[in-house]
Amino acid sequence: MPQPKNLAPNLWIVDQPDFNTGIAKIGTRMTVIKLPNGGLFLHSPTKLDYETKEALDALGEVRAVVAPSRAHHLFVGDYTKTWPGAKLYGPPGLVGDIADFRARMGARRDLTLDAVLGDEPQSEWAGAIDQHLFKGATGLNEVVFFHRPSRSAIFTDLVFNVPADFKDARVFYTLVGGRGRFGPHRLIRMVIRDRKAARESVAKILEWDFDRVIVTHGDVLESGGKAKFAAAFSYL
Repeated sequence: MPQPKNLAPNLWIVDQPDFNTGIAKIGTRMTVIKLPNGGLFLHSPTKLDYETKEALDALGEVRAVVAPSRAHHLFVGDYTKTWPGAKLYGPPGLVGDIADFRARMGARRDLTLDAVLGDEPQSEWAGAIDQHLFKGATGLNEVVFFHRPSRSAIFTDLVFNVPADFKDARVFYTLVGGRGRFGPHRLIRMVIRDRKAARESVAKILEWDFDRVIVTHGDVLESGGKAKFAAAFSYL
């Protein structure tokens, strides 16, 4: 597993290029933020191995493990087992029991959340990280984050930034219209069922003063992110 790459003070990414959905090797990324209290905030954790554990321990104490959407939660349980003092956070619909309708829609019954994420930041990261539960796409229920000190917006599946020459998953990204473009590909657009609600969320995100955009799939956009985000969702 690659070592954490520092993007700005107290901000790192950890890439997992070999992540395979079973359909295609699309790669994935974890974002690591060191909070003012010294603890680490982990967004969309990648597969945990010895090297990753050692690297994170060298950065600080893992205190917040975040599953940012209903699609990005695969490895979070490994992190809370490894760091039992860390708290687990996830979006509405991520956990449920067998009698719960949400469970039949893919909810995790093996996880227990310390809190369900919404628009209000947890006290642990309030003031350093803002957040918004994107509306109109309940199949994802993606929570978007904004790291104020680095002016970085952090997305999972709402925004892809896959270069045109990306060698893996070429067929998949071509079919969904995700190669060489910034923004939501065709499958994500299909998940956005309520465009009015989605427009309200886009407007809310555009209130943030962000420049960098960190995506979970594709390249980090180091500058100009706010304008590109606005353009990518102008179809709504």
